[in-house]
Amino acid sequence: MTIEETGAARRTRPIIEPSADVDDRASIGDGTLVWHLAQVREHARVGSECIIGRGAYVGPGVVVGDRCKIQNHALVYEPAVLEDGAFVGPAVVFTNDYLPRAVNPDGTLKDGDDWDAVGVTVRTGASVGARVVCVAPVTIGAWAMVAAGAVVTRDVPDHALVVGVPARQVGWVGHAGAPLVQQGDAWRCPKTGTLYVQRGPHEDDGLVAA
Repeated sequence: MTIEETGAARRTRPIIEPSADVDDRASIGDGTLVWHLAQVREHARVGSECIIGRGAYVGPGVVVGDRCKIQNHALVYEPAVLEDGAFVGPAVVFTNDYLPRAVNPDGTLKDGDDWDAVGVTVRTGASVGARVVCVAPVTIGAWAMVAAGAVVTRDVPDHALVVGVPARQVGWVGHAGAPLVQQGDAWRCPKTGTLYVQRGPHEDDGLVAA
């Protein structure tokens, strides 16, 4: 079945391509589409009207909100949380081990009881570009945008635009994704005209629509 053929069915039930591997203990919301060769692990919760791209991986217990997009071959390791409307680009990697080792100091192979998983949180409406690596634990603020190829090693404020390795802030973006233009102590979206102001006294507090 092609995406054009799904029609109203997509809005009422999930569609899972036969080659996808979705654990019976995972929860997939109405209208969500899981594409070829994607894997959704046990106890993962994927909301409604999401798209899980070809070859994407959603780890055990990962939480994905409504209307999210996880593009082809993205790796979303547990315990990541994506809020509503989050975008995760192709080949993105969310790590989950701050001190990664294959073995313990005594040489024995590590298992799940030998480490404490740390996660990446992507707030409402935020976008993480293609081939970004987010080194957990980090939070991508609401409506922020991480440029393709960046390596995120610290929290990203709401509406911030970050680029590079390691990622650094170079501006602000609005709900439409366009870079904002500063006007005095405020910033305006050139596409929608929406005005944004600083949420708090520090840049890390991010912006909020006025």
